[in-house]
Amino acid sequence: MAGFLQIGVLLAMAAVAGVLIMGIVSMARGKDARKQNKLMQMRVLLQGLALLLLFILSLMAVGS
Repeated sequence: MAGFLQIGVLLAMAAVAGVLIMGIVSMARGKDARKQNKLMQMRVLLQGLALLLLFILSLMAVGS
């Protein structure tokens, strides 16, 4: 289970970085503001998921 969570955390962190880069590039190009907002909302959601997975993983480590 811990291995699964570790992989999940890494994937979530990579997704956050990817969405962040896409959002920054979109802002730099001056594209649609609605799309930029959606990308930043997605980033915040993915960051929350990564933090939740890290929290669960740390609880499992303390419980062992």
